[in-house]
Amino acid sequence: MKKIGVISDTHGKLREEVRQILADCDMILHAGDIDTYKVLEELKKIAPLYVVRGNADTQWAADIPKSLHVQVQGLHFFVIHNKDEIHEDISNADIVIYGHSHIYEEKSRKNQVWLNPGSCGPGRFFLPVTMAVIEVKDDGTFQITQKNIAEAKSTHLESLKTKNNADLNKIIHFIMRDIDKGVQVEKIAKKYGIMEEDVDRVCRMYLTHPGIDVDGVLNRL
Repeated sequence: MKKIGVISDTHGKLREEVRQILADCDMILHAGDIDTYKVLEELKKIAPLYVVRGNADTQWAADIPKSLHVQVQGLHFFVIHNKDEIHEDISNADIVIYGHSHIYEEKSRKNQVWLNPGSCGPGRFFLPVTMAVIEVKDDGTFQITQKNIAEAKSTHLESLKTKNNADLNKIIHFIMRDIDKGVQVEKIAKKYGIMEEDVDRVCRMYLTHPGIDVDGVLNRL
């Protein structure tokens, strides 16, 4: 039997709990948004690593492929960061691995299993910190287990909740505009009279989801 650790969206952070789970794995599949070369090197020391490049992986990751095919015990895995960017025939894949949303997802599509292990890096957007482990038997049958690393933290966004809907929409729009201009988080917070940690959450959501609009940010916060 082969044990595969499936992770995504580490965003520069490799938690000790994740290390412990991966230490018992025969290989690691990483669905992108590694963020730093250091995390990549640490993962390589734990087990053979197969990784794709995410939208947050900049020039340092230019040599990392955007998608890849891996075979284990007769199973065909297809790995990509953003499932919306699949532009090739993957009909021969048994399991499709992806990330990007930070939300754990496991579903069947025709004869395939589509798996997003969620994010196992920094806790963000009120979401739990998760990963997955796939146990593949010699006959090619497999079992997927979700691993919950940390529960979602209650973050109240109190400084944004004091605004009415119209003001909140305007503020999110202005924050996104200032991000594009390169304005620092502390300056944005002071400018609009809100907490830095609230601005930071909006910034991270905006930067990790290219093309997202104001409603998209509000729906995910």
